[in-house]
Amino acid sequence: MEKSENRDFFSMDRRTFLKVVGAIGASAFLGIHSSKITKALELSKTKIIWIHGAECTGCSSSLLNGGNPDLSQAIDKLSVDLAFHETLLAQQGIFVDGSPASTSELNSEILLDEAIEEGNYILVVEGSIANGPDGSGKYCMYGERTFKEIFEKAATNATAIMAVGMCAAYGGVNSADSDIKDITDFRGVAYLNEDSSKGMLSILGIDKPVINIAGCPAHPDWVLLTLAAVILGKIDINNLDAVLDTYGRPVVFFPTDNSMHDNCPRRGYYDRGILDDDLSGEGCLLKVGCKGPYTRSDCGLRRWNGSVSMCTQAGSPCISCCEPGFPDVASPFYEMIEDKPLAYGMNVGTMSTIGVGVAAAGVAAHAARRIVFDKYAEDRKRKEEE
Repeated sequence: MEKSENRDFFSMDRRTFLKVVGAIGASAFLGIHSSKITKALELSKTKIIWIHGAECTGCSSSLLNGGNPDLSQAIDKLSVDLAFHETLLAQQGIFVDGSPASTSELNSEILLDEAIEEGNYILVVEGSIANGPDGSGKYCMYGERTFKEIFEKAATNATAIMAVGMCAAYGGVNSADSDIKDITDFRGVAYLNEDSSKGMLSILGIDKPVINIAGCPAHPDWVLLTLAAVILGKIDINNLDAVLDTYGRPVVFFPTDNSMHDNCPRRGYYDRGILDDDLSGEGCLLKVGCKGPYTRSDCGLRRWNGSVSMCTQAGSPCISCCEPGFPDVASPFYEMIEDKPLAYGMNVGTMSTIGVGVAAAGVAAHAARRIVFDKYAEDRKRKEEE
C-alpha cells in the first residue's frame, strides 16, 4: 500500500477519501496536504456559524485542546470564516430595555443576526435545544431570546448542519431521565435519543441535511475531518445516506460492523479471559462496567490526547458516550449490567463466560462473536426499517 503522503487526496473518489481520512488524524491530513488544500480553496471561504445551547462547552474545549493542528491552524488551512462562536468572541450580548444595543463590533447578538441574514453558511450546533415549558423554549435563554428561536432562525438559512456532541445530536445529558425531563423537554437537532421524529428540526418543520458528530465530548478529528470532507466536496450534503449510519453519524468514525471493544488496547486480556474485578488492574474492564462491546466508535484506533491514550487505556471503563440515549443507555457507568443487550446480541454475563473459557482460543472466539454481531446488525436494521 502506498504511504498516505504519496496519495493524491483530490483525485480520490469519495469512498476512498473517507476511508483514508478515517485511518489518519487531522494533523496528518491537514499538514501533509495544506498547500493543495489552500490552492483548492484560495478563491472561496466557507462560513461557519457555531451556536451553543444547553451544554458544558466540552466539545469546544475538546476542539481547542487539539494540539496538532490547533483550531487556528485548522481554520486557516481549511479557509474557514468562523463568523460566530459565542465562546471565542470578544463581543458580549448587550441588551437595553430588552433590545440588542450598539453594533456588531461590540454586541454578539447583533453580529449573530447579521451573519445569519447573509446566509450561505454551515451551521454547527453544540448543546441541546429546550422545547419546554409547553413548547416555549424558555428553559434556555439568550438575553431576551430563547435558544429555540435562535436555532430556528439559524437553521432556516443554513446550507447544512453539523450537530457536535451528544447534547446537540441526541439530547445528551440534558434529556436524561429525571423529574424535570418532561418540563424542560430538551431535544437534539434531528433526534431525541434514538427517535428521529422528535428532533427539534421536526418540531419546527425545517428540512436540512444534518451530520451528527457523536461523543461526550466529540473528538477533534471527528469534527475537523468531517468539516474538511464537506468543504472539499468529498461528502455530498445532498446524499448523506451514503456516508452516515442509521443515527446520522459518519460511518468512517462510528463503524457499523464492529465496536470499540474490537480495537480496545485491553482486548487481548478479554480473549484470554482476564477480567478485572476493580479499576486497579491491567485486564479487561468488562466486569467493572465497560460498555465498549456495544459502543460504535474508532476511539481504540484514533485515541485521544494527541493519539496517545483513551479511556480504557487510562483505566476507565468505556461509558458508551457515542451511543444515542447516552447517558441512560449506559447507566450505571461502573457496574456490569448482566441483562443489558450488547452489540453482539448477548448479555454481559454471557460474554464474561465466553471470555473466561477461551483462554486458548481467542481468535476463534472473536470470529464467532463477529458472526453473531453481523446477525444482530441485520436484525436491528430490519427492525428499524419496519
